[in-house]
Amino acid sequence: MSLRLLDAASQVEQDPNLHMARLLLLLNARANQKPVEGIMKLAKLDFLLRYPVGLERALRRIKRDAAVANVKGYERFSVESRMIRFKYGPWDGRYRQWLGLLVAKGLASTYLQGRTVMVELTPAGRNAAQQLANLEEFHDTAMRSTLIQKRFGSMSATQIKDFVYETFPELVRMKWGEEIDF
Repeated sequence: MSLRLLDAASQVEQDPNLHMARLLLLLNARANQKPVEGIMKLAKLDFLLRYPVGLERALRRIKRDAAVANVKGYERFSVESRMIRFKYGPWDGRYRQWLGLLVAKGLASTYLQGRTVMVELTPAGRNAAQQLANLEEFHDTAMRSTLIQKRFGSMSATQIKDFVYETFPELVRMKWGEEIDF
């Protein structure tokens, strides 16, 4: 693999636009457009969206057909398919940044309910998500977002965390920056 390709992949990973697009689709897939109860719950749902090979494993764990995730061959072996162990587990620490950008663009809103940050799309955010979902490049992401919300969206953040650590026990032993090989 060339250094230029690795550099390009790194630049894409650092660009918040792709992450915001993924979050728009994930938030838009909520049943009845209900808000997500907490940033950490959103991060945990996004873990399954961001790593489709991991989504397959999660679906098998709940005894569902993993083929519905429709993971392509290139997704299994791409640089982006390798998950990195972050400080707080497999959840990337940039969700507040990405949500802040979505709020600043008028695509999402956040509010406190007790001590929980609720996250939902604005009408402009729903419109943007629909436009993304209609693009061929985002078809799989939109389909998987719906699948994830249907299968895991009703779980609490703690239930999702416990489920992920039971499904991917190797996460517990990993060091920061280490890659998870699904």
